[in-house]
Amino acid sequence: MFYRRKIILALMQAFDGNLPKISLQKLLFLFAIKQTKPGYDFVPYHYGCYSFSANADLRAMVGHGLLSEDNISFTKLDKINYVTTLTETDKKILTDIKNTYGKLSSNSLMKLTYLNYQYFAINSIKAKEILTAEQYLKVLKAKPKSNKTILFTIGYEGISLEEYLNRLIKNDVKVLVDVRNNPLSMKFGFSRTQLKNFCSSLDIEYLHIPEVGIQSGQRQELNSQSDYDKLFEIYKKTNLKTTTSYQDQIFNLLKQKKRIALTCFEANICQCHRKYLAEAITNLPEWNYELKHI
Repeated sequence: MFYRRKIILALMQAFDGNLPKISLQKLLFLFAIKQTKPGYDFVPYHYGCYSFSANADLRAMVGHGLLSEDNISFTKLDKINYVTTLTETDKKILTDIKNTYGKLSSNSLMKLTYLNYQYFAINSIKAKEILTAEQYLKVLKAKPKSNKTILFTIGYEGISLEEYLNRLIKNDVKVLVDVRNNPLSMKFGFSRTQLKNFCSSLDIEYLHIPEVGIQSGQRQELNSQSDYDKLFEIYKKTNLKTTTSYQDQIFNLLKQKKRIALTCFEANICQCHRKYLAEAITNLPEWNYELKHI
């Protein structure tokens, strides 16, 4: 079993085996921020800090019979003592979480996290209701905003779905343009339908333009930067020459929405075709904007 799931089960155990869904996400968030290397990352969602990855793990554990679920809560079903499986550091964190927040309701936990971590309340549908006007103003000020027109690029290699989405949110990206030829991924959250849904839930538009991608068959035997460089020379001489209409489409979208991001897999921009696609767009007439890799 993944260690991060043991943390969830130990947290459930510490709270008598049952937690409201909102409380569980907030307690898991408070647990994670105390960890040197958190098991989960979080995004600002409808009720504040939320981990799509943790929710996926919870659903998986329901499927495996470790938990049951109703509309408002999760319940631990097995009798295994998961607290004993944690590291000593995490056991201490769990004890602190229980002692500090054990008697707080879901609304109280929401308010606590909103007051201390305003960024995670920026998309909340409850913030205005449970905060004072002055407190809510701080949440509004925490929302990233910019009118500067920037073409971003972003890869998801080596980061969680939530870290990826936070980079988009913190850079006020309005549209994510998926430039993969084949938008499927073994990594949670990054296949086309999933990614589109997660972006939509955070008010980020999603657009897939496979024509500007590189087919999987061309991406074999890439063992060195030299191999990548040879591939991209071919890409520039072929694909980029025949997809100018799509480059124009992306450029027009940028002028309309002001902040869009091209996305693919590789973390290293020098090993991804999005670098050369972005540079081709910067060479179009009327380009007078900024290109930024995030």
